[in-house]
Amino acid sequence: MEFFQCNPNEFLSRLVTMDETWLYHYDPETKQQSVEWRHSVSPCPKKFQVQKSAGNVLDSIFWDQDDILLIDYLPKGRTINAEYYLSLLVQLTDILKEKCRRKVTMGVVFLHDNALAHRALATQKKLAYLGFFCLVHQPYSLDLAPLDYHLFPGLKKQVKGCYFSSNMEVIAAMETWLDGQPSEFFLNGLQKL
Repeated sequence: MEFFQCNPNEFLSRLVTMDETWLYHYDPETKQQSVEWRHSVSPCPKKFQVQKSAGNVLDSIFWDQDDILLIDYLPKGRTINAEYYLSLLVQLTDILKEKCRRKVTMGVVFLHDNALAHRALATQKKLAYLGFFCLVHQPYSLDLAPLDYHLFPGLKKQVKGCYFSSNMEVIAAMETWLDGQPSEFFLNGLQKL
């Protein structure tokens, strides 16, 4: 990480990260969220065992210090394999060329986890071809991607305990939350690395 130590601002301006998460049509509240104050003689509220709903959406989110670059919603019946992931990388490159030409010219510093599709030989070749410099994310590393500790907890807290009748409602709630974040939110997440 000599590059980061020499020029942290330049490093962060070139950094793009991504990760995936599941969002459910219904994800029950955590115990902490459902805590309520009551009088000592009041009866305890009845709590039923609740499971996550069968309806869910897998979101792949790519972002940099300024904003969300790309959100992909995995179509029903598909899995993220190397071929699918390569198509996302091509979409990301097109967006970067359109929005962040300087980042592409200087070279993208890319951080993703060790999912099979990310480690596939075809993916590694494509990243090299695109000129992305990949940061190494060690297997079984305790280091988390910024999405795991910065973006996803707030997002999941927002939708926990809410009932959604369709994938479109889940997606709308997620995008509304993301749109409501201040501009420095994304930079702060990368600085926590």
